[in-house]
Amino acid sequence: MTPARFVTFEGIDGAGKSTHIDAVAQRLRQGGATVLCTREPGGTPLAETLRELVLHSTMDALTEALLVFAARRDHLQQVIVPALARGETVLCDRFTDATFAYQGGGRGFDAAVLAQLESWVHGDLQPDLTIWFDLPAVTAAERRAAARAPDRFEQQGVAFFDRVRGGYEARMKAAPQRIVRIDAALDREAVWQQIVSALESRQW
Repeated sequence: MTPARFVTFEGIDGAGKSTHIDAVAQRLRQGGATVLCTREPGGTPLAETLRELVLHSTMDALTEALLVFAARRDHLQQVIVPALARGETVLCDRFTDATFAYQGGGRGFDAAVLAQLESWVHGDLQPDLTIWFDLPAVTAAERRAAARAPDRFEQQGVAFFDRVRGGYEARMKAAPQRIVRIDAALDREAVWQQIVSALESRQW
């Protein structure tokens, strides 16, 4: 029986992570896993409502962080923890690393406060693997401009996303066994091969 696993996908907007989640799900299902795909902010009706507020309403960094963690708490209670308890593999598009990157790195909000919120909301629960799609902010901006109308975060300038990228790098350095950096500037097949290597290194 395939054990429960919690895998998260991270990266600045435009890094291309979302396009690979379905492929990872298919690979793991072929290996015998029952896979649930979800996202943050979001994943439950309440969390999706909070997502819309975070993406489209003006607020300060603390309010952003509180809303994101409130959405995360509901998501964990209603979706993630029950799925893991059933032995399923959960693939989540963003998780707490994104909060440290966007509100901590991008907004410059106090990381100690974020760490306290992290402890309150999910304690010792961390992903078994985090795949970080790393991409220069300028390249990501070019991709976003060609893909869709921007939300409140995507309207931020390159300097903001440089700080977000730095926030992700700091998280990777703090948890190198959990977070695997993927060079997302390469073509799609080369990115996929890096992901496969990360999975194979764990015998997944």
